[in-house]
Amino acid sequence: MAHINVPEGVPGIRSLVMFRPETGKYLYDLAEVLLRGDSPLSQANRELIAAYVSNRNDCFFCTNSHAAAARCLFPENDTVVDDVLNDMEHANISDKMKALLNIAGKVQILGKHVKEADVIAAKELGATDKEIHDTVLIAAAFCMFNRYVDGLASFTPTDPEAYKDMGKRMIQGYSLPVNPVNA
Repeated sequence: MAHINVPEGVPGIRSLVMFRPETGKYLYDLAEVLLRGDSPLSQANRELIAAYVSNRNDCFFCTNSHAAAARCLFPENDTVVDDVLNDMEHANISDKMKALLNIAGKVQILGKHVKEADVIAAKELGATDKEIHDTVLIAAAFCMFNRYVDGLASFTPTDPEAYKDMGKRMIQGYSLPVNPVNA
């Protein structure tokens, strides 16, 4: 049960933004830009970064919902998401993506843990300044989203099927849910 009075049965961040749409709108707008907007990183890789950081933060809801979205966006390789979440270093992804996830993982711990050597290593593998920027911003934003969801103990489904449906919805874009109480 959530720590505050949010719409019952509405999972994760959705219930929280329905509770306070005047702030939720900006969070959803940010997610839309970060995960669906213009970026040299594919939508699949951006969702993968979100799932990876959420997994490192032990945020069950965000890990599973963004992993489900990433799985929908990686249809040709349906194991890559789980491989990254289980052991990123040995996952079947490019070395450049591993370098970017390494940076994201350091942001998850503390932004100051990202060192010039990490950025140089990513650039040597072909990462652009914009890819590095977007990786850091996605990682930082998901640390906030994870803490928001877990800090208010929002409803977290345990049925894997619920996340499959969420993933399919999420790849269509991030738009503020309608509050059934106020609709």
